[in-house]
Parts: sequence; structure tokens; C-alpha cells
Amino acid sequence: MPGLDSLLANSLKESITKDLGKGMVKKIEDRLFEKYGISFAQSIENFDKLDLVLREFFGKGTDGLEKKFFETIFQSKSKNSKDGWYQLRDENLSQMILQSFGDPEKKAILESATETPKIITDIIKDCNLSQTSGYRKINSLIDDGLLYKTGHIVRDNKKINKYVCSFSNLRINIENKKTSVELQLMDNEQSLFVQTIKA
Repeated sequence: MPGLDSLLANSLKESITKDLGKGMVKKIEDRLFEKYGISFAQSIENFDKLDLVLREFFGKGTDGLEKKFFETIFQSKSKNSKDGWYQLRDENLSQMILQSFGDPEKKAILESATETPKIITDIIKDCNLSQTSGYRKINSLIDDGLLYKTGHIVRDNKKINKYVCSFSNLRINIENKKTSVELQLMDNEQSLFVQTIKA
């Protein structure tokens, strides 16, 4: 699963539940399990499957719903979709990113893996971190969706995963005592959620 989808999963689940209600979410979850054998949470991280089930229930109205879900989390900063800048509207997501960049070690890890996918040992070495602290912080960033797996290398007949940051650039703005976070998505971002909304 791409990093952005993992990063957005909790916010998206909250938005969908708020808009559709727990009863409807239960019906959708039952259909997802029947059709694909996955839970509602898993479908959010595999948005193409959720999209198909939403279309069973809401038909053409699904496009409007999905756009609403997207706009609950993001505001596009330009009309040029190739530009890729989005302002986060979700406060919890913004705070999580700000806290990660407020931690010098996590910030260094994200910067190390921004442009080029790297294996964990290389990230730890680049950032001059201890193994214990490095692995703990990297795993935390993976769990949060700020780092995601993209390919692997083979060493000693073992596949070793490579990781990259979920976005290529970040801007933090402070205006009138209000902080906002803007992200520029990776050029090769494979987010099923974003692809579905833009389709």
C-alpha cells in the first residue's frame, strides 16, 4: 500500500463514518467482506475496492461523495494537478506531521529518504543514529504512513525493503497565530485514493 493511503487512512475513515453514518458504514463493510474478503479499514487503504462498493450503493453520486471525503482532508493549492501541492485540512494529520518534524531524528530520517528510496540501515547510517533508536523511529514513521515501502534490493540472497518519504516537499505556514501544513506529493505517488478522486 502506498504511503499516502496509509497516511490518510484514519482521517478518511473518520470522514466517511461522519458523512455516511455508522449504519451505512456497517452495510458497506459487510459488502466489502462478502465481495473482497476485506474489512472497512483495509478497504480505505485499498481505495479502488471501496470505490467499487460505494458505486454499488450510491451509483453516480459516489463521485460527489468521494470529492467531499477528499476535500475534508485536502485543499488543492493550484489548478495544475502536476504541481501536486495540497493544504491539509485535517488537524490531527497536520499535528502528527508537525510533531514528526519537531523530532530532530525523525526529521533527519524523512529528509534522508525524501528523494531516493533507501534501506533502513542506510537511513540509520546517513542520520548517524543508534540501531535501537533508528529502527524505533523509522518504524514509527512507517506506521504513521510518512515512510512507505517502495521496492527492494537483494543482499546475501535476502530481499531488503527500501523506503521513501510519502511527499517530496513540505511547507509550514503560520498566519495570524494559525499553523497550516502543505504537502507536495511525490511525482510517482501511487495513491489509489488520489488516483480515484482525480479520475
